Amino acid sequence: MKICGIICEYNPFHNGHKYLIERAKAISGCDAVLCIMIASFTQRGEAAVLPKFLRAEHAVLGGADCVIQLPAAFSVAPAEVFAEGAVSILSSIPEVCCLAFGCEKADKEDILKAAKILSGEQYNARLKACLAGGESYKRAAVRALEECGGNAELISSPNGVLAVRYACSVLSRGGQIDILPIERIGGGYSDEKLYSDFSSASAIRAHINEQSALKNVPGFVAEALSQVDTACAKERWDAVARYALISGGDKLKDVFGCSEGLENKLRGLRNRPSEEIIFECTARRYTSSRIRRILAANALELYAADAKKYIEHGTYIKPLAVRESMKDKIFAALGKSALPLIVSMSDTRSLDDTARRCYLSDCLADEVRADVFNTPCEYEYTVKIVP
Repeated sequence: MKICGIICEYNPFHNGHKYLIERAKAISGCDAVLCIMIASFTQRGEAAVLPKFLRAEHAVLGGADCVIQLPAAFSVAPAEVFAEGAVSILSSIPEVCCLAFGCEKADKEDILKAAKILSGEQYNARLKACLAGGESYKRAAVRALEECGGNAELISSPNGVLAVRYACSVLSRGGQIDILPIERIGGGYSDEKLYSDFSSASAIRAHINEQSALKNVPGFVAEALSQVDTACAKERWDAVARYALISGGDKLKDVFGCSEGLENKLRGLRNRPSEEIIFECTARRYTSSRIRRILAANALELYAADAKKYIEHGTYIKPLAVRESMKDKIFAALGKSALPLIVSMSDTRSLDDTARRCYLSDCLADEVRADVFNTPCEYEYTVKIVP
């Protein structure tokens, strides 16, 4: 069986995601689409608006054939770790032959060229020089890629950055998985403007209580979103994040991206609301998304050295939802992976110490997200079988 992989957050699943799955199936000619999805916290450092099993079910209803979990250690991490962690899991499944993703500049050759540049010493040297000259990280990265002969437009957006990082990860593992970039339609990644049909997940979350936002998602997603209280969740998460700053000791410096004294500044603001902390720490070198991610990783005890170890060592495959008609074929394919398959409590007992530590960090993130939204945490060994 040929499987097309998609790395995703689905926060929430919307019309653009459905379009990407449909295009991936049509262009790749694969027998199935396998999504590897963040569970409870996103790369922006925010709690997902809906629980993981429900979002996974939405993805299957929207066209995917199976959804597996991306460990929290990779979800709440910089783009290169997010990509490497996801690709490391997909690469362990022999039937995964291609990776589809949406981006503004869907030029495969340009993306592969940029990936090779980003993996080279010349790029890293130029990046350091630009940063030393006082440029913001984003601007320094764009300039360094341009000076090394790459298409700078590719990494001018978060989706473009991820696209190139996916390609980097695929190439670092021998390039056995083909990449399938698909041009995005509708609103951009951070665009909070609502459109008639293809708004971004950011826009939908920003206008989650408005009827016009719900037109951008399938009906089954709209019904679930209508019951979400994001205002209350935001207040509860604020308390969790600030408590972690107060009680975290010196572990803050072990979080990805928290360096150059930033940990001291964050601790100095620990009695302020999270939004004020983020505003005060956002600067040329530090984007607001990076600060949010640092706060989340600190609260969830997700540290850089652990994530790197998990990638090197290997983790596990945790299915969340599967299409009923494809269940036997999908599980047969997942069973060929070198990574252990977790579908029951007994499966966790066979995990070695490293994989078990990664798995327990997932469980903690799930519990924190459930507490933030004041909802029960669904039985962990559920696999949604979707008609």
